[in-house]
Amino acid sequence: MTTGHRILVVDDEPAAREMVGDYLKMHGFDVALCDGGASLFATLGERRADLVVLDLNMPEEDGLSIVRRLKSATEAGPDLPVIMLTATASPIDRVVGLELGADDYLAKPCELRELVARIRSVLRRGGGGPATGSAAANAAPAENAVRFGTKWLHLDSYQLRDEDGGRLVLTRSEFALLKAFHDHPGRVLSRDRLLDLADARDPDAFDRSIDVRITRMRRKIEPDPARPRYIKTVRGAGYIYHPQGQED
Repeated sequence: MTTGHRILVVDDEPAAREMVGDYLKMHGFDVALCDGGASLFATLGERRADLVVLDLNMPEEDGLSIVRRLKSATEAGPDLPVIMLTATASPIDRVVGLELGADDYLAKPCELRELVARIRSVLRRGGGGPATGSAAANAAPAENAVRFGTKWLHLDSYQLRDEDGGRLVLTRSEFALLKAFHDHPGRVLSRDRLLDLADARDPDAFDRSIDVRITRMRRKIEPDPARPRYIKTVRGAGYIYHPQGQED
């Protein structure tokens, strides 16, 4: 039985590529194997994909360059989810990958059961594309959802939607951070506290990691991300969430 989801596995090492591919096939995914960027984009040109599992450390074109190309490519689209696999990548490489738009990362060699769990989680958050129809302005959707900035945060389905029903992709850590802010409105939360609440701790580069994630969330929920009204910076202390918004 297949899930119907097509996963592209990109790794220049044949043994690693085939091991991941075989395991994903065992769990019902439709898998295509690619040995690098050229193969990946050729495959995308033939058929759409639902997610890319991407090794960062490849000799011809590194994974960060591929993420950058994926997020700007019309044939892939910026919402194509990417999970990075990192064997020797530095903390800054992981942060840059997240900043470029990757959704998650795992250290190699990874536990394949965890990889499957991460893939399923990202696919659930993606929601399969825009919903049809529209919602009445300022009317909450039927399922468990809360107003968050310019969007609705769906607590059951890990999705962020606008008032017309369009769905935005949230990474695991983005959803957890939004939920942490929702649970602690009007309170200043330090970077360290946010990482604990969201279970998003990167022991090598946590301060920069949280800033990157919040910058990405602001692009999704703020009317003007350059002048945030809902998630505001408190200099020297952390961040605070204002449910009703607050002007400077």
